[in-house]
Amino acid sequence: MDSREQVEPRVVWAVVKSGIGPLLLAASRDGLVNVVFHATDAVRDKAVERLASRLGTEPVEAPGSPLLAEAIRQFEAYFAGERRDFDLPLDWSLISGFNREVLRELASGVPYGQVVGYGDLAGRVGQPGAAQAVGMAMGANPLPVVVPCHRVVESGGGIGGFGGGLETKRRLLALEGVLPEPLF
Repeated sequence: MDSREQVEPRVVWAVVKSGIGPLLLAASRDGLVNVVFHATDAVRDKAVERLASRLGTEPVEAPGSPLLAEAIRQFEAYFAGERRDFDLPLDWSLISGFNREVLRELASGVPYGQVVGYGDLAGRVGQPGAAQAVGMAMGANPLPVVVPCHRVVESGGGIGGFGGGLETKRRLLALEGVLPEPLF
């Protein structure tokens, strides 16, 4: 084990301010591993506990960690309207199978300012009848905003569901110019 491994924990996290409220960002040596909405104390504590259980290591609060520095910078730029795409290494270890396949397609195939229907996304991964399964994959997304599940909407024009809440989804879509900014 080199000296860097002794200094840098396996998983680090920080809570950052954003245009949609506090976000918990967690990273491993492989990349950003988790983004959690509405990271109040109770939500943060539960998220850190869940990460410890799922990753087999105790995440360490380290807002100054080099593992988080670029992610924090890119989130700040995104919410300031200065960045449209995230260019970060991602640690996909919290998701697998069909869900991972769908999320990877979403991340690479639905750019800023565009939306896709659940059924359309299912078709893109070769499962045209799996719109509901795509919805489940969106709900299981460990990397929201970076893997833009807010861009997945109902085929009939409805906004669809969202793990961060519908107001958060509306605000993200407004930031990207898909919806108008709320009047109040």
